[in-house]
Amino acid sequence: MNRPLRLAALAGVLLFGSRVAMAQDAEVAEEAPEAAPEAPAESASAPPDPIGEALTTSDASSEYNRELLSLEEDVNKLKEQVFRSKATLQLLKEIVIQGRSTGSRAGVWHVNRLGPAYTLRSVSFYLDGQSIHTKSDPSGGLDAAAEVKVWEGAVPPGNHNLTVSAVLQGNGFGVFSYVENYTFNVKSSYAFVAEDNHLASVRVVLDERRGVGRSFVERPQVVYEVQTTRLAEE
Repeated sequence: MNRPLRLAALAGVLLFGSRVAMAQDAEVAEEAPEAAPEAPAESASAPPDPIGEALTTSDASSEYNRELLSLEEDVNKLKEQVFRSKATLQLLKEIVIQGRSTGSRAGVWHVNRLGPAYTLRSVSFYLDGQSIHTKSDPSGGLDAAAEVKVWEGAVPPGNHNLTVSAVLQGNGFGVFSYVENYTFNVKSSYAFVAEDNHLASVRVVLDERRGVGRSFVERPQVVYEVQTTRLAEE
């Protein structure tokens, strides 16, 4: 075979091989899987703030305590109104049934003679088992009033019972610093007679027992002073 024919045959072989390679590349490209889409980057979230959560919880707790104290004062006021209404109805009943024209009255005074070693946090008064006055002030504001009238109203003539309950806090100093912020309850009851056509004034005195050897808890006491005055007849 002469030289031109050999060159033509070689060119045909190269051309055929090139087409075969191109066909194989196309098949590989068709069979190759599509690249998976990239997952969206997660947005970075700020870490929780424990201090902020604690402050929020504390504010909610303080608000709840204020609402609870306000509700308790409202309930005590309603109890006092109910008690006054019962006393008035009882007095009217006795006037109608027994022919009484005047009836009797009672007044309750709170007197604080405790020394600086004590702070009065709260005090409650009950007449014949019914609440007539309740006051609380943990900051010590109750110590500012040395004597105050807490209640006066009509009561049926006869025997009555007055109960006082107080919560005291210690103000320790010097060698008595161990009683600082120590709280305890003082409770006492007293029976008195409301005479017909008379006003029975009962002064409830928070005082301290004198003498050496008494403990800090034993010193506070409740003393009752009663004075009876005749009501003016119409």
